[in-house]
Amino acid sequence: MFELDNYVKALRCRECGKEFPPTKVYACNQCFGPLEVVYDIDSVNLGRDLLNIRPRNIWRYRELLPINDWKRVIDLEVGYTPLRRCDRLAKALGLKTLYIKDDTVNPTGSFKDRPAAVAVSKALEFDAEAVGCASTGNLAAAVAAHAAKAELPCYVFIPADTEINKIIQAATYGANIIAIKGNYDEVNRFALQTAEAYNWAFANINMRPYYVEGSKTLAFEVCEQLGWKTPDHIIVPTASGALLCAIDRGLKQFNELGLINNESVKLTAAQPEGCSPIVNAFKSGKDIIEPIEKPRTIARSLAIGDPADGIYALKAIRQSGGIAESASDDEIISAIKLLGKTEGIFAEPAGGVAIAVAKKLVESGEISRDEEVVCCVTGSGFKASECILGNTSKFEAIEPNFKALEKFVSKIKEGCKKWEK
Repeated sequence: MFELDNYVKALRCRECGKEFPPTKVYACNQCFGPLEVVYDIDSVNLGRDLLNIRPRNIWRYRELLPINDWKRVIDLEVGYTPLRRCDRLAKALGLKTLYIKDDTVNPTGSFKDRPAAVAVSKALEFDAEAVGCASTGNLAAAVAAHAAKAELPCYVFIPADTEINKIIQAATYGANIIAIKGNYDEVNRFALQTAEAYNWAFANINMRPYYVEGSKTLAFEVCEQLGWKTPDHIIVPTASGALLCAIDRGLKQFNELGLINNESVKLTAAQPEGCSPIVNAFKSGKDIIEPIEKPRTIARSLAIGDPADGIYALKAIRQSGGIAESASDDEIISAIKLLGKTEGIFAEPAGGVAIAVAKKLVESGEISRDEEVVCCVTGSGFKASECILGNTSKFEAIEPNFKALEKFVSKIKEGCKKWEK
């Protein structure tokens, strides 16, 4: 695909700082802390002029991605998704400037294509016999699609109540679907045991240090698309906390390289009320995350009761001067409909959480009207159409004549007048 020197120095424990060679290891053998990739940033030569001539996908930032063998990269043209200025939605929310980072247009319809592309490419480097993941749905589809391109067997572990559209999508790519009786945290524990027993590369388990690197490209793109600057706020739908941490990491790396002047953007975690462990910790002033044993929310892709990166997300939020806020299921559905009605973007419930939280923070004064806000819409509504349909009015059939049509249109106009009042 392309040649370059690799800038990865090591894997480093996020707790004790011990370093390891960049192999298929994901936890510290000293304190059991999670590992992250360390780059030789001082040796990276990545400027704006160079980026301007590169393909518009995540691999344009290749110096900051942990790949050794670029000839084996799995490229589905992931990333460089639109940053849409949304003036009608901004007006409805009481904002002057609002952008939607629209990851619904990624190959499998969610931001999970970003980390999946890196994880599956890395699995090929490690000569893994198969790839897999524990997933609430979106990652299953993303890993399955990249595995299909890589010609690798794929095993996805999902909660048995995962939305059917997400299961169909992953199965269509040829994945072996393993539905587990239990919630995501129980699924994840079993997948962890499986990863240790087999020579399989699980994207968000034994590939996790590399996997999370793909998500930070979202932050790179936002800075680039805003003209090499940061917004005042980035509102992130949050489950494990990994995406928010990755965005924070991406901002810091771009700042180190001098591609932006600073990374002083307030990071906000948006969670559903039925599964908001990070919000609970933030509001109570605690430094630890108390797990939610039985998540109950329409936003199933965010239903992770024991977030792996929760404490790190909490730290990033506080250091940035950001906020953590939740939204009810009714608020989420209303936000999905408002986004669709004003901007023509069809979001899954996770995206609705971001919009609903933005609305609440503007109304409370936490976000001022003149601040520039980016909301991350991380997945397509087609992935969760069942739950959205269940909260949508029934459709009325009419006779094929103008009298019936005029009566129907009159009712719509009357309804609009009541809504405006």
